[in-house]
Amino acid sequence: MAVLYIIGTPIGNLGDLSFRAVEILKNADLVACEDTRQTLKLLSRFGISVKMLSCRAQNEEFAAEKVIAALQGGATVAYASDAGTPALSDPGAVLVQKAAAAGFPVIPVPGPSAFAALLSVAGGMDKSVIFEGFLSPKPGRRRSRLRELLDSGAGFVLYESPFRILKLLEDLADLDNERYVCVGKEMTKVHEEYLRGSAREIHLTFIEKSSKNEIRGEFSVYVSGRIRRMEEGRE
Repeated sequence: MAVLYIIGTPIGNLGDLSFRAVEILKNADLVACEDTRQTLKLLSRFGISVKMLSCRAQNEEFAAEKVIAALQGGATVAYASDAGTPALSDPGAVLVQKAAAAGFPVIPVPGPSAFAALLSVAGGMDKSVIFEGFLSPKPGRRRSRLRELLDSGAGFVLYESPFRILKLLEDLADLDNERYVCVGKEMTKVHEEYLRGSAREIHLTFIEKSSKNEIRGEFSVYVSGRIRRMEEGRE
């Protein structure tokens, strides 16, 4: 039976690809992916040779129709974004919607996610956590949304590039300098690092890093929903 599998792929360390994901990729008739060059590196690492199809944000509608045609022909199709779990700040949602609407089973193959990975080491105690992903690069919109998130009472997770992380942390410190923050840099990679403290402390740390030209890599940022900074697990 034709099935579309949604594959969670490593966010850095290729050893994090699950045994199940490897088997599905090996047995797939077609692998649709965000970037064929990136996915080819992953497939080559595990000795997998399979037909690939580019399915990225810019062509997802068109590529989804090709995937559905393959499914209609009885093919087993796997979809992978460049890193992490598809449809979380990555393409994949359009493909899932169209395949499901066409009547084909869409099955998740759980795997790495920067969102879940950061939460596991952040030390937060929130009952609710909002996944926000990337905020607007426009300062006014970014700051306005940050204020809404801080006022929501829930924890939240953001993604940010090395080019805007300092501005993001500056806004956080300005809006609530005592809010607990955990920043993950280059998670699961060689130079991974985790910084924990108040928004003010983290901002000052990054100012120092900036002065030494040490702000590199991709960042995930957890912000506690608790109004006061957490100390020893208590408010």
